[in-house]
Formats: sequence, C-alpha cells, structure tokens
Amino acid sequence: MYVVEEKGGGIALMVAALILLGTWPAIFNLLERRGRLPIHTFLDYVFTNFLIAIIFALTFGQIGHSTPETPNFITQLSQNNGPSVGFALAGGVFLCIGNIATQYSLAFVGLSVTEVVASSITVVGGTTINYFLDGRINRAEILFPGVFCFLCAAATGAVLHHSNKSDQDKKLGIVRKGNAFDQSRQRREEGGMSMSPALGVELPNEDLALKQKYGNGDIEDPVKPSALDGNAKAGAGTAEYLANVENTRALKNSKAGPLVGLSITVTAGLAYVIFSPAFNLAVNDQWHKLDEGVPHLVVYTGFFYFSLSFYVVATTVNIIWLYFPPLGLPKSSITAYLKDWRGRPWALLAGAICGLGNGFQFMGGQAAGYAAADSVQALPLVSTFWGILLFGEYHRSSRKTYILLVAMLLLFVAAVGLLMGSAGERND
Repeated sequence: MYVVEEKGGGIALMVAALILLGTWPAIFNLLERRGRLPIHTFLDYVFTNFLIAIIFALTFGQIGHSTPETPNFITQLSQNNGPSVGFALAGGVFLCIGNIATQYSLAFVGLSVTEVVASSITVVGGTTINYFLDGRINRAEILFPGVFCFLCAAATGAVLHHSNKSDQDKKLGIVRKGNAFDQSRQRREEGGMSMSPALGVELPNEDLALKQKYGNGDIEDPVKPSALDGNAKAGAGTAEYLANVENTRALKNSKAGPLVGLSITVTAGLAYVIFSPAFNLAVNDQWHKLDEGVPHLVVYTGFFYFSLSFYVVATTVNIIWLYFPPLGLPKSSITAYLKDWRGRPWALLAGAICGLGNGFQFMGGQAAGYAAADSVQALPLVSTFWGILLFGEYHRSSRKTYILLVAMLLLFVAAVGLLMGSAGERND
C-alpha cells in the first residue's frame, strides 16, 4: 500500500485538492446556466466520483505487500472493522447532502457566494473538531488565526455579494421593495416584455418562447455562448448579458429569493462540517470502537466506503427527484436522463475532478493532520477565479465591489497559508 507520510507531501496533496475541489462547482454552474437539469448533471457526476475511489483502492491501496498494521484494500474488505466502516459511510452521506445543497445554492446566490459561505462554515466547525480528534498535532497558534481569517473572509464575502447585487440591479433598472421587484406593468405590456422569474428581469416575449421550446436540454440553446458561458450578443457584466443568462438557465422559481439560496448554502456548510471528522474517525479510530488487534482502515479503504455511500444515497435521491423534482424544476424520467447527452462529458469530468480532490485531501490529512487538510476548503480562491473567467460575475462592477473582492481573496490566501503552515506529522 502506498502511504504519504511526510508533511511536505501532505501539503502538496492539499494544494492539488484545493484546485480540484474549487473547480467542480464551476462546471455544475456552467451546465445549469446553459439549461441542463441539475438532476441529470448530478447522476452523471456521482458515477465518475465513485469510479475514482475504486481506482484509488485498486492501485494505491494494493501497491506493495500487505502487513498486519497496514493491510491492502482487498484484505481489509473481509476484516471485522464494522464501526470504522460505519463512520466512513456516514461521512459519505453528509458529503452527499452538502454537494446536493451546493448544486442548488449555485443557482440562487452564485458560485462565489456559495463557496465563501459554505467553506467558511466548514472550516470553523470541521477544523476545530479535527484538531482535537488528531491529538492536537497541528500548531494551534497558527491554525486558529487561519480559522479567524476564514471568518473575516466570509464576512467580507457577504458584503461583497450585497454590493455586487446592487451593481446588477442598477444595470437592470430594478428597484427593490423588500423581496419583490417594483416594475411598471404598463411598460412591460407596451414594450412586449415578460418577466424572467429568477431575477425579475424584463425579457422579450420572443426569447421566452424560444426558451420554452429549446431550453430543456433537447437541442442547442438559441442563445449561443461565447467561450464557455458568455453571450455573443452582449459583453459580460452588461444588463443584456445578465438577462440572457437568466433566460437560458435551468433553475427558475419566482417565489424563491436570496434568503432561500443562503439557507441552502448554510445547509451545505453544516453538512460539510461533519464529513471530514467522520472520515478521520473511520481511519484513525480515536474513539476506540474497533476490537483489539483489528487494524485501522487504511485511507483508501475508508475512501472506498465513503464514496460508496455517497453514490448510493445521491443516486437514489436524484432518481426520485426525476419524477418529483424540487424547487420548481420540470419533471423528467430515467429515459429522458439516459438520452440527455448534452453536457454529459462535462458532468462526468466534474465527478472525476471532485473524486480526485477528495482522495488527495484524505491522503494529505492522514500525513499532516485533518485540521490542516481543511485548508482545501478555501475553495473561493479557485471558484472566484472561475466565476470571473467563465461567468463574468464581477465584470463592470463598482470600485467598491472590486475593493471588497480583492480584500476577500487576500484573506483567503492568508487563511490557506496559515492552515497549511500549522501542519504536523502523525506519530501513530
């Protein structure tokens, strides 16, 4: 079995995991904005996610000779390690809840805000729990200032989101009254305009008719994207661009607003708090649930069981949602899903990327402590980059918004540096 034992190797794996785990939500966001049903995307995603765990187990988990202390993957499948397997399975269930919540949060509050809020909750809770589970091998004087930087970054991100939404409202000529949009009915009727239910944006009736005909993933959208998500007719950040994005996306619900999105995001963060400590307990047995003489789960066996429960729960939930969809999505079916190849390669890629990121995070955590490994939750460093590059999230915003954006990113850089700098070396 291949084991990473040195702190330097663990940190390198954490950096790779940070990049990978910050990338897959961008692909989800891309597909939803281009009209593909999130349920179809998730069913593709979980398949390759589980496939990566199997590959890790049969390669890294089988390299070299099996020993009593560190048995190979196949050997461990028949051992009496039920309590540890239970923790690994539970970790996968909580990650599944977090990923599903993240998928729908992206549509309501955007890529950057979703990652800022969810990641910050994860780090504050998960890092603290892992620090004590790992016997305080991480340097507290460095670790917890890093956690504080995450909190400051989250607060800055909340203000940034509000500032950016204000900028967008000015571009669209929207006047908010509470949670509603106050617009002139006479102007809409005289101008031949209709409302995009996601933002309350005025759109030509002809565009809405085209969306109804083409926007459910059957054939290409009538609005052709430039690069991966832009609009050939409108520059990123313009009112026309924002309106066209809302017209082509899959998830629309006129009764839902920012508070719904933030609630879903908080749910994702709370679920993410649990999954890493659960995996830590699975492979290190800090609560001494295994019988004497039974070896701990190796990281690859734990990763296999973790991903197995993720796959089973996610597949079951999303198959049910094909027929009873949440949040106003249209109904689908297994047949429709199997025929929906539009965007499937991207969804399969997202699952592989997330699987690699999870595997590297667990390998790095086993080497340098799972509290330090939570530095990979600085996903906004990567997701904000993708948000700017692919989705024009902050294009043509105000100076205030740009200042807040830079401040948030600098705080995340400081947090990552401090958390990784707190890494220790496991002695057992």
